[in-house]
Parts: sequence; structure tokens; C-alpha cells
Amino acid sequence: MSDIRFDGKVAIVTGAGGGLGRQHALELARRGAKVVVNDLGGSMDGSGGGSEASHAVVEEIKALGGEAIANGSSVTDDAGVARMVKDTMDQWGRIDILIANAGVLRDKSFSKMDLPDFEFVLGVHLLGTVKPTKAVWEIMREQNYGRIVCTTSSSGLYGNFGQSNYGAAKLGIIGFMNTIKLEGQKNNVHINAVSPVAATRMTEGLMPPAVLEKLKPEYVTPGVVYLCSEEAPTGCILTAGAGAFALARIVETEGVYLGEDGLSAEEVRDNWAKITDETGQKAYFAGGEQGQKFFRKMSGG
Repeated sequence: MSDIRFDGKVAIVTGAGGGLGRQHALELARRGAKVVVNDLGGSMDGSGGGSEASHAVVEEIKALGGEAIANGSSVTDDAGVARMVKDTMDQWGRIDILIANAGVLRDKSFSKMDLPDFEFVLGVHLLGTVKPTKAVWEIMREQNYGRIVCTTSSSGLYGNFGQSNYGAAKLGIIGFMNTIKLEGQKNNVHINAVSPVAATRMTEGLMPPAVLEKLKPEYVTPGVVYLCSEEAPTGCILTAGAGAFALARIVETEGVYLGEDGLSAEEVRDNWAKITDETGQKAYFAGGEQGQKFFRKMSGG
């Protein structure tokens, strides 16, 4: 099969001043894409800011013979996001790829977490995915082409102590993706999510150096690049780390129909084993499939 190329394509990568975003931007550029390197340049908790990091990655791309421009907008700032998209369109006239990678951490157990820290992390990760997507959405629809990759996390999919804010945001992104995948299909706009395990400034204090060495960001990037390609699926959650890749799915058991007469909490309790039996469980592509199952079971199917 032929190599995956992005010649003539334009990509925006948020949070691309370092870590995963930098690797994504560099690899897209190596494969022919013109890249907007977005990075606010703040600290890990989102404070401060500066565009030096994004300019450094642009210089790396130019040294490879590629084309890139830097952008220092915050993904939570409506005007900044609009300016990023306008600058891209003014420069190259199209936007084919968006990788929503920007993120922050403000970890604390829920009992010790202040609500402003919850809201801030939710804003950067969830609205920081929604706002750039909204800004490029009609451009991609009118082109009848677009590839969006958002960044989720095992903290959202499965939970992690001290990350209720981060986990809520990261699973919220999946809820967003699950509707957008349906709305984008007729215009060939595909959206997927990556759940990475990688050595970045967000994880460097959590694991020993020997383990971090096995978790280089560049071991995640091949999966992201595939999700940016013309052959990409839509609505998938790709987990990636250390060169390993897997698919995460939300599944629902077949369940049991208990009827209406005499329905009670005790009936649910007494049938819990049947309700939770994993035999025949499925991952639905759209919410209506759940309702279809319930109507089928009501009819005796």
C-alpha cells in the first residue's frame, strides 16, 4: 500500500509547542502537510503564556523543508481561536485537519479541589476542543473534507484518583465526538479520539525515568497520523502508548425486559445478574440503537 501523505493539506495542531502536539505537528509536516503550530506557552497548570515554544517548532518544520506558521492563541478564547482560523485561511485558503491536543492539569482530590480549578480544566480540555472544532466546522463541511482528532484520557474513560476535573472533561470530549461523528458523515468530516500514554511534562513526575523512556510521544503519533488520513474511520477511541495500540469502546449489555406489571427496585435487584450479563454486549454507533433494543425486548425479541 502507498504511504500516507498530506501534500496540499493544511493542519492545525493545538498545544503543539512540546510533547505530543509537537510530535504530531512534525510528523504531519514530514508527510507534506502545511501546519499551524498553536501553543499558548503557559505552565502545566495553565498560568502564564508566551509563543516562544510554537515558534521553535515552526523553525524545526522549516528546517525539514516544510511550511508552518506559529499561533499563540488560547483555545478557550473565542477571539483568539477565530484569529487562528482566519490567519490559516488567509495563508493557505483551506483547513483539512484539526488536532485538538492542548491541555492543563490541576490535580487534587475532589474534597480538596476548588470549583474554579474544576471549571478551568473543564474549559481548557472540553471547550478548548469544542471552540476550535466549531471554528473549522463549516470550512470542512463546505470542502466536503475534514479530519478532526481530539485527545481523551484513561482518566476520563476509567477514572483516576485526584483528577475529577480532568476526567470529566476528557469523557465529555467523547460525548461531543459521538454526536459530531454523526453530523459530519455526509460531508466527509471524520472525528476520532486518541487516549495516549506518553512521557510529557504532564506525566514526567508520575513514573520512573526507565518507564518514561519507553513512553516517548513519538510512539503515539503514528496512530494520530492515521486518524488524520483520508482512510481514517470516524467515532473511534484509539488508545496508544509505547508502540501499542488498542480500541476503547463504550458497550451495553443485552439486558433483560422486566415488564411493567409489578415493576420494582426489588425486581431490578433480583435480576441484576441478567442485567449485567456480558454475553452479546454491543458498542452502539448512535444513541437510537439503545432505544431500538428496548422496543425489541418489549415486543418479545
